[in-house]
Parts: sequence; structure tokens; C-alpha cells
Amino acid sequence: MKRDIEIELLHWKQSRFRKPLVLRGARQVGKTYSLKAFGEREFDTLHYVNFEEDERLGELFARDLRPKRIIDELQFYLKSSIDQKVDLLVLDEIQLCPRALTGLKYFCEEMPELAICAAGSLLGVHLGSESFPVGKIAFLDLCPMSFGEFLEGIGQDILFKRFSSQDLTEPFPQLVHEQLWEYWKLYLVVGGLPEAVGLYRELQDNRYAAMQAVRKIQRNLVDTHLADMAKHSGKTNALQIERLWKNVPIQLARSQNGSAPKFRFRDALQGVRGYEALSGPLDWLERANLVLRTSIIEGVGRPLAGFAKENRFKLYFMDTGLLGAIGGIPPEDFLQYGFGTYQGYVAENFAAQELRAAGVRNLYCWQGRTSEVEFLIEGTGGIYPVEIKSGWVTHAKSLNVYIERHKPPQAFVLSARNTAERNGRHGLPLYMIGRLARSLF
Repeated sequence: MKRDIEIELLHWKQSRFRKPLVLRGARQVGKTYSLKAFGEREFDTLHYVNFEEDERLGELFARDLRPKRIIDELQFYLKSSIDQKVDLLVLDEIQLCPRALTGLKYFCEEMPELAICAAGSLLGVHLGSESFPVGKIAFLDLCPMSFGEFLEGIGQDILFKRFSSQDLTEPFPQLVHEQLWEYWKLYLVVGGLPEAVGLYRELQDNRYAAMQAVRKIQRNLVDTHLADMAKHSGKTNALQIERLWKNVPIQLARSQNGSAPKFRFRDALQGVRGYEALSGPLDWLERANLVLRTSIIEGVGRPLAGFAKENRFKLYFMDTGLLGAIGGIPPEDFLQYGFGTYQGYVAENFAAQELRAAGVRNLYCWQGRTSEVEFLIEGTGGIYPVEIKSGWVTHAKSLNVYIERHKPPQAFVLSARNTAERNGRHGLPLYMIGRLARSLF
């Protein structure tokens, strides 16, 4: 399947100042597939090694970190010659060999002509900041497939082209909007994990069978993540990590007004209170890319990070498909768009996913005394408020309060409606939030 990250990988390859690249992301988001496809397409030869598949590979980096010796021995291991000028070397699951990650510094300094990429799940969990050769490597983050990638991935090429080329100031033809809205509801069920998307594409002629098969994959992946928590939690309490993760959809379901609530520590773990007690498990989940933290701020200015408090935030899941699976939301509820109080926070979860996939690393929500705007985008022209409406009602009292106080260059309401301009606020369909974010950078 095509991924947007292919463009960034190509820019990396063509850069005059190319450094070894580390591709980060959660399990099953497609890191290995993307690097292999990129290597086979853009280089004379792809050389691939996996530290998880063969523990002996770690011995190559144990003696010393001299690139020439390592490449010489890798050629014997691979039974293939590595041409430093036209080949790509991929080091997968590199988190299992911190020495190899450190060694990228010396490849940068002593063998800069060799294109070398590393990838790994749980990189942030296994490796502290001191393991990274600062300034000597480049990073890219791979998220679950965005809505646009999903459309192309299931074979909706014509619809994808219209979606990706649409002028954001103009409404879609109503028929196109209705089709995109139906596929957006479908995306809420399938999510953006490539294995789930690929299976849906194969079985989509029988939607019921496809939904059941996708949910099975999602439940299996939930079990895999739970096993990771038990295996890789280190000094952090694995049971606390698991309970905290499972508590995210429970707290989201606590929504009273359709909007995702502030995360409450006292509800997360019985007998555990306060941010300090939960910061370890929460940091683990963030480093594993399993949750998306959105800081709740009251003041507004550049940078937004200056107004964030570490103990005031919302938490979303990294993928709406996993959210539905672990939260027990039946697929038909998504497709009928009749899941009551779930509707609001699932729409917000989708928006958070799309913003992260569009390159928004830090997410922010603004709250006044009685008002709330779900997201703020710190763009090149200023700070843009984005109100999320899960249905067709677009009255946005909180957004009016924000506009009155902070005079943003432009304000946006994303909902089930087609594009519309109203009272100085630009309306867009909810499924367009990723494209909106990219247009503001």
C-alpha cells in the first residue's frame, strides 16, 4: 500500500546532508513494509537485517563500532556485497541492540555515502535519550494510515484523487461528500493499521465478514500490546500500564456533553492518586505510541507548550479501530453513526489521529471557564482554533468565546456538513482535518 511517508523517505535519500535515518512508530503501523518497498524501488539493492530474528547480529556491534569492519562482516552474513554508493541497508528492530543505534554516529561520520535506515517498535521504551547519537541521525515517525491513505489502500482511487485535490475553500459536490462520509464511518471501524486495511480490502465484497475479520485482527493486536507491557515494562509496573491503557476508553465514555473529558487520575487505578504516581505508566504508553496526549491549556500564545501543565490533559487511542475493539463498540454502530455519547469522543479521537499523522507532534485543547475548543493548530500564520462537531449541528458557542478573546487569523468548524463559510468561521467536513492541518504549516 502507498504511504505518505514515501515522499519524506525520498527527500531523505536526495538530501545533500543525509544522515542515518531512524523510523519510529508503534507495532504494526507498517515500518518494515515501508522501508522494504522504498529500498526495492529507489536503490540498486536492499540489504535487510532484523535483530529480533537473529540475536547473533548484535555480536557484530559488540567488539567495536568501526563501520568498515561492521560492513565487511555484514557482507559475509548476508552473502552479498554492499555497494556504499547505490545500496540501502535496513536495520530492523534496532531497539534490541542499543550498540547498533549508537554505532549510527560513526556511520554518519566515517561512511556518509552509505544510505542506512533503522526501525523498531518500542524504541522510546527500550532506549533512553543518552542512547541516541544526538545530531548524527535523522528521525521520521510513522503513524497508522490516515483517512486518505485508507481510501487509496482499499482501492477507492477516484474518490481518493478528489479528496486529495479538493480546494479547501470550496464545497464538495454533494454526492462526493456523501460517499466520503460513508467511507469515513467505515474508517472508524477498520482504523489505520495496514494489516486490518489490507484484510478489509480483500474481503470488502462481504462487508459483514470483513468487519468480523478486522475485529479479530484488532483484538489479537490488543493482546500483543498487553504482552509487550508484561515483557518490556522494565522497572515500571506492567499491571499499572495495562490498567491505565484499558482505562482510556472507559474515561472517554464518561463524556457527558459529547466531548472527551480531562483525564482523571483517581479513576485510572484503584488506590493510586495523582500525576506523580501515574507518570511512569503514562510515559511508557506515550513512548510506545499507544496513546495520544492532548494538553489542556487556558492561555494562548507562541509557543503553546509554554502554557501546558503536565497534569492537565486528555488521552486518546492511537487508532480508532483499536479503540472500537477494546471499547466493545459494535461495527454496525459506527456504520449507522448511532453510537450516542460515543459519537463525540470517537470523532475527536479521529481528529487527534489525523493531526498526528499530518505532522502535528504536540496536541493542544483550549478551555475557558465554561468553554472548550477541541484543538489548536500552531501554524505558520498564527494559532488556529478547530472545533470538532460529530454531527450536523455546527453552532459553536465556545469557538465564539475563543474568537472574541484571542482574535485568531482564522477559525474552523469540522462536522458532518459539507464545506461552508459562516460568521467568519470556515466549515469543513470532519474527514478533511488532516488536509487542513497540512495547509496551515
